[in-house]
Amino acid sequence: MLDFKIHTEDCTRCGECARDCFARIIEMDDVPVIRPENEKNCIECQHCLAVCKPGALSIFGKNPAASKLLKGNLPEAEKMETLIMGRRSTRHYKKEGVDPELIHHLLSVASHAPTAVNQRNTTFTVVDDTDTMNRLRREMTEAALAALHENRIPAGYERIGNYVQGCEDGTDVIFRTAPHLLIASAPEKSLAPMADCHIAMSYFELLANSHGIGTVWNGIARALITGVLPQFKSRLGIPEDHLIACAMSFGLPAVRYHRTVQRPGATIRQVKF
Repeated sequence: MLDFKIHTEDCTRCGECARDCFARIIEMDDVPVIRPENEKNCIECQHCLAVCKPGALSIFGKNPAASKLLKGNLPEAEKMETLIMGRRSTRHYKKEGVDPELIHHLLSVASHAPTAVNQRNTTFTVVDDTDTMNRLRREMTEAALAALHENRIPAGYERIGNYVQGCEDGTDVIFRTAPHLLIASAPEKSLAPMADCHIAMSYFELLANSHGIGTVWNGIARALITGVLPQFKSRLGIPEDHLIACAMSFGLPAVRYHRTVQRPGATIRQVKF
């Protein structure tokens, strides 16, 4: 049941909820309605809740007053641009971890990232405890070095083998001393598992950087888990039917950047018909 309700005294009968409904299941009677036979077509996007200016609409038992108002609370465009351009890949971290409550708050917010047809199948697997991270760091490094020495690095992963070789002298090439690891995965049969996970991870990265937390996309760890040391997938509790799309190391940075860089920018093609 959608538990779709209208507070008739506040409803202005504007019809915005019906016009913006992707599934086209909201109809205008005296007030907006959803017929029982159409409820199964709802994709649970809650656009109707968001678009109702007076907050007269409730769905899934959600109280509109509990939602954040957008007006006056969005970041200034220039600051958002600086955040995007000022984000750097952090490869030097402090030993202390980030407050687990903050980590889980960031993940909760990042889970609002869009997914294909609002499937919301993205799963975040996070190492939020520094002791656990240190054990993972030690065991994965040892296993990776053993695979290197025993010539068990699969064809196509030669570059990963070169990175692992850099761990011979004790350098943490795999995790860059980061106190935390985040992996985004989704069921392989999802409509767009790779895109969903990368979008969610990008949201997390920008949000984390806004809190002063450094991040680095960790393709080495992902490659090891998916192609060289698959036993770590189950050890991390990632479901067997999940595709591991991306991994990210993060923590409090031990390096500070002071300005944006000056990249040439993307190739932009303007289309005219």
